Amino acid sequence: MRLNEATLKELRKLINEKSKYRSGPELVEYFNDLGFSDIYGKGFPSRWYYTDEKLNIINGSPEIIKCIENLFSPNQYIGKYSYLDQLIDDFNQYISYDGWIIQRDDRVIKFNKTERIHEKKSITEISEIEFLRYDFGEIDITKLNFETAISTVLTNRVKELQILIEGKAYLSSIISMGSLLEGVLLAIAKINPMIYNKSKSSPKDKDGAVKKLFNWSLNDLVDVTYELDIFKEDVFKFASTLRYFRNYIHPFQQMSSGFTPTEETVCICYQVLKAAITQIEQFVLSNR
Repeated sequence: MRLNEATLKELRKLINEKSKYRSGPELVEYFNDLGFSDIYGKGFPSRWYYTDEKLNIINGSPEIIKCIENLFSPNQYIGKYSYLDQLIDDFNQYISYDGWIIQRDDRVIKFNKTERIHEKKSITEISEIEFLRYDFGEIDITKLNFETAISTVLTNRVKELQILIEGKAYLSSIISMGSLLEGVLLAIAKINPMIYNKSKSSPKDKDGAVKKLFNWSLNDLVDVTYELDIFKEDVFKFASTLRYFRNYIHPFQQMSSGFTPTEETVCICYQVLKAAITQIEQFVLSNR
């Protein structure tokens, strides 16, 4: 199997940070498993240069297949199989140009010949049932690399949310999830103010100036995060209830809207929250 330059570049991104962030020593271990005998130490090149060099050496050999098999090995994604399937689906858009399609058959990664270009499945076509089946794993705020103070507050809110969900406090659960998502998005926007403020979707005041980040609504934050391609279609599609969580804080607004959350509503909102934090985590890893 010989891959073209664009596919190799995408493969390097997947190995270095998209699947997980791999440090220099971890990259050496990864490629030594493919037959190399490198040692990490002083004078080690940049991570991307090292990975590109190794991929070019094994390109066209059986080791390139083993490299991809190791990358997508399901036992590396326990609790996050839906994320693995998304990575494979994304990579198929590249490797299909080389005449191959990768398929996960339970715990086995298979390579199939193809003459067609792979088109990624539109998330907008995914039903609520399919979305609920996705396994995004558990929420871990520490992976977002926020400042200690806000990370602690958000982590405590995750713990309180679990209590609300287990206690079947549906309305309080949704309000808590909306507040938690708003806090996470505001934190990531504060770390990346330039790209958020320059977004076409950024909210403006009456004079046409971009509002201060602390004055953005959750709806504003979601729209801009989606425009920046940090959020994918699944989060954007199913986030409607969480977007307007503040409306449900006030009893009269809840009464006028007729909103009565059920267990299913909570499940969908919780999936949205987990998916959103997973996608933000990938953005953080890819920008280290």
